[in-house]
Amino acid sequence: MRGPLPDYPWDAMEPYLAEAALHPQGALNLSIGSPVDPTPESVRAALAAATDAHAYPATAGTPRLREAIAEWFLRRRGVVVAPEAVLPTIGSKELVALLPFLLGIERGEAVVFPRIAYPSYAMGAALVGADAIAADDPAEWPENTRLVWINSPSNPDGRVKDVVDLQAAVERARELGAVIAGDECYAEFGWESPWDTERIPSILDPRVVGDDHTGVLSVYSLSKQSNLAGYRAAFLAGDPELVEKLLTVRKHAGLMQPAPVQAAMVAALADETHVSEQLARYRARREILAPALTAAGYRIEGSDAGLYLWVTRGVDAWESVADFAKLGIVVGPGHFYGDNSPQHVRLALTASDEHVAAAAARISASL
Repeated sequence: MRGPLPDYPWDAMEPYLAEAALHPQGALNLSIGSPVDPTPESVRAALAAATDAHAYPATAGTPRLREAIAEWFLRRRGVVVAPEAVLPTIGSKELVALLPFLLGIERGEAVVFPRIAYPSYAMGAALVGADAIAADDPAEWPENTRLVWINSPSNPDGRVKDVVDLQAAVERARELGAVIAGDECYAEFGWESPWDTERIPSILDPRVVGDDHTGVLSVYSLSKQSNLAGYRAAFLAGDPELVEKLLTVRKHAGLMQPAPVQAAMVAALADETHVSEQLARYRARREILAPALTAAGYRIEGSDAGLYLWVTRGVDAWESVADFAKLGIVVGPGHFYGDNSPQHVRLALTASDEHVAAAAARISASL
C-alpha cells in the first residue's frame, strides 16, 4: 500500500502568478509546456469523420493505428517494430505514472529515473509504494531495481543521451532484470550540434539493442510535435511479450484510447509537413528568447533539444522565479524537478510567438 501523496507542486506558484498578473501589460506564462499552436487541419478532419463512435474502442488500438505507429517508428526513429509490439496510451503522463502498477512493482522494489526529472516518474513509484531512486549513473542503480526510466531529450534540461549512453543503460538494466523505458517525447526537436542535423537516437535503435527488444520500451507522445495535448495521443513500442502483458492489464483496467483519437493519430503520424512547420516555430522562439536570457546574466545549460530553456544565474530558483514575476513572466522553478536543480528555472517555448517576443523584450528592457 502506498503512503500519503505529496502536495501538487505547482500549487506553490500561486503567489508568483498573482505577482505576474499585476504587470501593466499582463502576465506571460512560460512555465507550462502546453501547446498553443493550431492542431493540423488533417488531424481535426480525421477526428470529426470518426465521431460516430458507438462501440467500445480496442485497448490495443485499431489495426490501422498499430500499423501507422510501426511505420512511423521505422520512418522517423530508424526502429523496426511489428504492429503487435506497439500500444496506444491515453497520453504519456498516464503511462509514466501507471507503468509501475501495470508491471506489478511492489513495496521493496525500486523505480529509477534521472536526477533532474519530470516529477511523474517519482509519483509512479509512490503510487505503488516502491522506492524512488534518482540516479543517472547505471552503476548506482540498486539491485532491487525493477523499472528504469530514461528521458532523452530530457524535460526539463534538454539533455540528450547518445548511443553509447543508451547502450550502457540497457546493459545495466538487463543485468538487474529490470524493464527500461525511454521517454522520448521531444525527439523531433534537436537544436544544438550534433542533434540539429542528426536523428536523436531511440532506446530501440538497432545500434543500441540490435534486434533484441527484450525488456526495453520506447514511449512517445504527439502532444508537442502535432499540438495534440488535448487529444491525449501517445503510444509505446518494444518488447512484444512486455507489450502483450501491458495490454492485458490495460484491458482489465479499461484503459482505452477513444476511437476518434485513434483515427486522428493515424492522420497525424502520416503527415510530416506539420511537424517540420512546428519545429520551425519553436526554433524561431528559441532564437528570440535565448539571447535575451544570456544578456540578462542567465546561463543556459543543457537545452540541446526539447521545448525548454533550462537556465540559472547561480541563486536559489525561487529568487529567480520572483524576479521574473516582477516582469510579469511566469517560469518553473528547478525545485519541481527534484533535489538536484535548486538554482535553475525552466522556460517553455510553447507560448505564442507574441508572448515569447514580449517576454524577451521585457527581459532586455530590465537590464
